[in-house]
Amino acid sequence: MKKIASWALIASLAGFLFGFDTVVISGADKNLQSIWNSSDAFHGTVVMGMALWGTVLGAIFGGIPTNKIGRKNTLLWIGILFLVSAIGSAFANDPIVFAVFRFIGGIGVGASTIAAPTYISEIAPAKDRGKLVAFYQFNIVLGILVAFLSNYLLKDIGENSWRWMMGVEAFPAIIYVLLVLFIPKSPRWLLSKFKNDEARKVLQLMGQEADYEKMKEEIELDNDNAAIANDTIFLKKYRTPLILAFLMAFFNQLSGINAFLYYSSRIFQEAGLGESTALLSSIGIGVVNLIFTLLGVFLIDKLGRKVLMYIGSVGYIISLSLVAMAFFFHWEGMAVPVFLFLFIAAHAIGQGAVIWVFISEIFPNHLRASGQSFGSTTHWVLAAIIPSLIPYLFSTVGPGTVFLFFAVMMVFQLLFVAFMMPETKGISLEELSKKLIK
Repeated sequence: MKKIASWALIASLAGFLFGFDTVVISGADKNLQSIWNSSDAFHGTVVMGMALWGTVLGAIFGGIPTNKIGRKNTLLWIGILFLVSAIGSAFANDPIVFAVFRFIGGIGVGASTIAAPTYISEIAPAKDRGKLVAFYQFNIVLGILVAFLSNYLLKDIGENSWRWMMGVEAFPAIIYVLLVLFIPKSPRWLLSKFKNDEARKVLQLMGQEADYEKMKEEIELDNDNAAIANDTIFLKKYRTPLILAFLMAFFNQLSGINAFLYYSSRIFQEAGLGESTALLSSIGIGVVNLIFTLLGVFLIDKLGRKVLMYIGSVGYIISLSLVAMAFFFHWEGMAVPVFLFLFIAAHAIGQGAVIWVFISEIFPNHLRASGQSFGSTTHWVLAAIIPSLIPYLFSTVGPGTVFLFFAVMMVFQLLFVAFMMPETKGISLEELSKKLIK
């Protein structure tokens, strides 16, 4: 189990780079807008938003290399994309070149949300699968915290501080690429590609050779069914997992989480905090996120996915309503940061801990990467649209209305959890397929 945990941890470091890459831009946000004298619309959609469109591309097409060249090789290429993006963004001299390199990093983020959870779910024993796949989310959150901290430490080193903020990501990217070289390929992927001897060797390494014949038989049956039916995830029999993946990803972004992470400093300044206090509050967000993600990772295989989603949904509704009221009634001081800390805690223990685990569990073996790609694409299309609109929406309808809308959407999430979401805790991937496919 120690070996499996260490491989899962290495694969999940793609999440660290995802978290770091997503949030590091928040420290350079206003600086870049003033340097390049960009309008709110151009700054929101091109300078800030281009990485998110790269993420959409990575999510749409990331399932292809994950299936064709395998989970491990895709993870390796993801690390290289992050490395190129970090160096290119740091040396960019105009907004278009900057946006192109941020787009490349975005492709890495999108593809990582497919390859890493798929790989980890396929090597993990059923009883520990939730917590091992949730390593990925934990690393996203750790990356976010380190990015906030890095931005705070680098903010006063001169007019080119933003270059250091963007470029420092190259160091963890190099370490990640080197570590991925030492993990084995997924035994389930190897069996699906008829590389049976190699799969047996990996299962021996994992101490699970006894499972070889059963796994081989089930995957061969899965492959035979797929070949007969010319399977895609859009066939009628896969409607249930498809709808579940869509709604999980849809509600994740309609909580406003990415909009908030991208513009945390701006939101705190809108609430009346100074720039330095706003950056420090952002670090506080990172710490709360990390603590409650750890709690979610610890509880996901004990309480199950649904219970965590109930806790998160109720927390979202309360915290987002309070943030909206704070803006409507002009509550001063630390009211907004405190309510947003509550929001982050609700996200971390609920959607944050559950989303990538749940989507990686509900599709059959031969369609897992495609299903993960569909859920991830839904997530990232919304994650590109919503943050891109934030500067415009804040200046027109105001932050209070925006946060109230997110609160209402979380009422609908609560109904989804209560009436549609199945519990997947402790059930093998093959058993889940039989249960969810009509």
